[in-house]
Amino acid sequence: MTSFRIKTINAIAPEGLELLGEEFTVDPGDENPHGIVVRSSQVDVDDYPGLLAIARAGAGVNNISVEKATEKGVCVFNTPGANANAVVDLVFPMIGIWLRNIYQGIAFCRSLVDIPPEKVSGEVESRKAAFRGVEIAGKTLGVIGLGQIGVRLANGGIQRYMQVYGFDPFPSLDNIHNLLPEVVVTRAMGDTLAEADIVSLHLPVNEKTKGMVNAEFIAKMKPGAILVNYARGPIVDEEAVLAALDSGHLDAFISDFPTPGIIGHAKTLTTPHLGASTQESEGNCSCMAVGELSAYLRYGNISHSVNFPNIESIPAATVHTRLIIINKDVPGMIGFVTNVLGSHGVNIVSFKNESNGNVGYNIIDVESSLEEKLIAEIEDNEDVIRTRQIQFA
Repeated sequence: MTSFRIKTINAIAPEGLELLGEEFTVDPGDENPHGIVVRSSQVDVDDYPGLLAIARAGAGVNNISVEKATEKGVCVFNTPGANANAVVDLVFPMIGIWLRNIYQGIAFCRSLVDIPPEKVSGEVESRKAAFRGVEIAGKTLGVIGLGQIGVRLANGGIQRYMQVYGFDPFPSLDNIHNLLPEVVVTRAMGDTLAEADIVSLHLPVNEKTKGMVNAEFIAKMKPGAILVNYARGPIVDEEAVLAALDSGHLDAFISDFPTPGIIGHAKTLTTPHLGASTQESEGNCSCMAVGELSAYLRYGNISHSVNFPNIESIPAATVHTRLIIINKDVPGMIGFVTNVLGSHGVNIVSFKNESNGNVGYNIIDVESSLEEKLIAEIEDNEDVIRTRQIQFA
């Protein structure tokens, strides 16, 4: 039985790790693992020469050197949707806390601890009008980014009797089909921004989205709107947000990413990166990440990879060896591989190939072992990134 070494970085919920079978050993101190499960710490694939895959127990992968991983043939997974409920569960209360002046109201109530008990009720009734707020119902919510979190937030807005507009620059049909019919999906981001009393961001951080929420973005928003960021801190140009708060163009900024500039402003409300910090979310992320990693290491199957195509193949009972070939997505690779195998007299039981436009991934099942010179011939091709053999017998 093949043995796989797994390194955990950060505290990984045990619910997921308990799913690993006897062929896996888990050691946070392993310096050369086959797989890594990580939450928020930085991971550089150069530090692990034998690494085959990384599973991020969360949605964003900005803490992983993904481009370098692709060049080295290391599969990177994330866990989309596993923390969606947790994020949505926090965004709506935070909006409500701001609109209903809850934070100030709580502080006021605590200030009454030093007055005579018989005066508390009268003080509350005489001063409660100062904390009068407004309701979420009837407001217009704009959701930028319609992934699993964005879709659930948009649907939640409808359920709270809000009008909801949504925009996604690269929409997934699977996600869009999960939207309630009342959600208006716009073709341009500016159309969503112009309608919304509250704009909530739910985008990954990458070169295209970093600093996307700048002065130009904010200028397209309604005067007096509220901006909410429970996605990633770098998406927002902090100076632009502070300037808009000072000018009154933005009424408030609600964020999960406190910085010295943000927390000191009277029109901000922040939480300490709590979006996915629930027992349920961490357990869901751990189980999903471990499942992805286990399937990849044991069978070469891929789901929810951010750099490799999704692919799955169930080996037949007669299969002895599964050959995995990761290559640059260029013409002629399937013909090259089949010709090499045929020239060595290898009979192919099953051949599956998928591409994401950048990387080609091949799962080839055969009934025999493979000679080293055959593998060397394949690896000599300059467009082959990596090969791997999985033995079933």
